[in-house]
Amino acid sequence: MQTLEVDLGDRSYPIHIGPGLLGKLDLLTPHIHGNQVMIVSNETVAPLYLEQVKAGCASYQCDVVILPDGEVFKTLESVNLIFDGLLKARHNRTTTLIALGGGVVGDITGFAAASYQRGVNFIQIPTTLLSQVDSSVGGKTGVNHALGKNMIGAFHQPQCVIADTETLNTLPIRELRAGFAEVIKYGLICDAPFFDWLEQNCESVLACDTAALVYTLQRSCQNKALVVAQDERESGIRAILNLGHTFGHAIETAQGYGNWLHGEAVAAGMVMAVDLSARLGWISAGDSQRSRALIEASGLPALPPEDMTAEQFMELMAVDKKVLDGALRLVLMKAIGDAVITSEFDVQALADTFAAGDGLCA
Repeated sequence: MQTLEVDLGDRSYPIHIGPGLLGKLDLLTPHIHGNQVMIVSNETVAPLYLEQVKAGCASYQCDVVILPDGEVFKTLESVNLIFDGLLKARHNRTTTLIALGGGVVGDITGFAAASYQRGVNFIQIPTTLLSQVDSSVGGKTGVNHALGKNMIGAFHQPQCVIADTETLNTLPIRELRAGFAEVIKYGLICDAPFFDWLEQNCESVLACDTAALVYTLQRSCQNKALVVAQDERESGIRAILNLGHTFGHAIETAQGYGNWLHGEAVAAGMVMAVDLSARLGWISAGDSQRSRALIEASGLPALPPEDMTAEQFMELMAVDKKVLDGALRLVLMKAIGDAVITSEFDVQALADTFAAGDGLCA
């Protein structure tokens, strides 16, 4: 087991990474401070792992809410299902919510915890690669709106994160690849040596080799924890974690939530961000080619949907959370391992990036 810490002063918390952690009850109980627990999971994950987690909560009042599975259910209606369960079982302000599932479950549960009685504790037990390397760490919680992804939410840090790599053995390969997009992101934005390692070890990670997975999670979470410690509420440097996400969120919204997985949309978005960076002369042709090659080698899409137009992209990107005072800000690349947040880019170069995608017109 590897343990990292997200350094936020008196709100710091551990990230435990390794195989077989769902059976280690001593990792869970120190972070349950009252006598009530609400486990939130979904219809896919609960049959696999719910009983193990419930066993760790046997000495508490333990209630369960099972949500439908899928990005399409990342809504205020799902949050309300959690509120219904909490209120019917009379949970008080010392309750602890436990998110058992992927990024959707974690985001919804975290938002419910941030809102219930103005804020209660919660614990993240992520069960997908994407949630283990990204969404479970850093305190971003929320739900989608029909007009934009993750537009309703709050910053609310967990008490701890328990990432059991064995849960990835039951993950469909499409979901595993989607999570790997966020892993590639860390190499691109701030960790060139990690990117080099991923080029050599991509197959081992996607084959769920335990040593490769533990290293991947450790390095990814370490990178995210360092960024979050510097900028918890994304007023500055934390926005580099959104490489490809402005383009990717537009894809998800336009295609209908869940039709493109989040990581798939981010992968295509990262290729678009790298393409724009190359057109601006900010990144070398070699780094641009390596970035796209790793995404393609991972089985991820390197092109946006054929039916999306430049006008669609611009309309949806205009409501991105990084837009400030009407100016669109993008995360772009100077080199592998060196990302920047900027609104200073040539609009024609952006139009050329849209035109380069199959089915796009400037």
